[in-house]
Amino acid sequence: MPTRLQYAAIVAAGALLLGGCTAGAEEEPTGSLKAPSTAAAENGSSGDKASVTGGVFSTIPDIVAEVQPSVVTIFTDNGLGSGVVYTEDGLILTNAHVVGEARNVEVAFADGQRIPGTVRATDVITDLALVEVDRDNLPAATFEEKLPRVGELAVVIGSPLGFENTATAGIVSALAREIPGSAAKSQSLVDLIQTDAAISPGNSGGAVVNASGDVIGISEAYIPPAAGAVSLGFAIPAATAVHVAEQLREDGTAEHAFLGLQPATITPQIAGQLGIKQTEGVLVLSVVKGGPADTAGVKPGDVLTQIGDTKLRTAEDLLGELRGINPGDSTMATLVRDGEAMEVDITPSDRPVSQD
Repeated sequence: MPTRLQYAAIVAAGALLLGGCTAGAEEEPTGSLKAPSTAAAENGSSGDKASVTGGVFSTIPDIVAEVQPSVVTIFTDNGLGSGVVYTEDGLILTNAHVVGEARNVEVAFADGQRIPGTVRATDVITDLALVEVDRDNLPAATFEEKLPRVGELAVVIGSPLGFENTATAGIVSALAREIPGSAAKSQSLVDLIQTDAAISPGNSGGAVVNASGDVIGISEAYIPPAAGAVSLGFAIPAATAVHVAEQLREDGTAEHAFLGLQPATITPQIAGQLGIKQTEGVLVLSVVKGGPADTAGVKPGDVLTQIGDTKLRTAEDLLGELRGINPGDSTMATLVRDGEAMEVDITPSDRPVSQD
């Protein structure tokens, strides 16, 4: 049987170039960070709430004018990103990779104020974080936890490359997207909203909103033109963001179902190299001793084809499915071993803090 290193080497060969959307400190344009202008000012508006017909704004400028005050820029020693006002009493939602290891940041608001912020909690699994500032009566965003439909308007607001209060527009291109190869690095890059609205470095943590001005996603990543992509951006769905933010707000941590295995997408090429007959599913590269998968009898070299009622095509499918499972909830998994299908009962645990 091939070793874990042989499995990993084969899988790593298929990794896809991916761009994060946090701007490095050296990328900040000179003079672009001190005097932000709001959409209300640019459009000659008094800044009052724009009119809405049937819950939908009449124009994109109206959407931007409504939402822009709820989007901030977050500065760290290593660069900058964006954030969304989560509560009126000073909580800002952003990406964990925006704040990194920092405990203290600076937050710039659309009205020009720039004040210190403290990183209250982070969750690297979903790449979300809460930052707290000492400021009240903030314009908290409204989050739409129902998934949008493909084709709906998507407006991205954030600070690409340090250009604060920037808006780009497009549509929701797809749902439940995964970044190929992401399972080996991050569970945050699965079950995402795809949009063709431009997302660039610095947009990370900012808002993706719909025609009603409600946040439908938190900007997460993009595939850069160097990879041959044109307008391929991704956002964490609002439902995921709110679910995790509420847990972080309560006690600083978020629970995630943990199987204790390292997954990889099985392709016909990999199957041929490893001599595996199964050509679809999730290849188990390794199993954590004493973990849920190990206890259930899962072994390295097994191919998971289904968990619960969901068929698995890729490793990202597995990670996306785990987001909907609570630690401690037993679930049935189907796997193939030596050409034979079998079912095992797995009870995920809460993900250990030490696990990446």
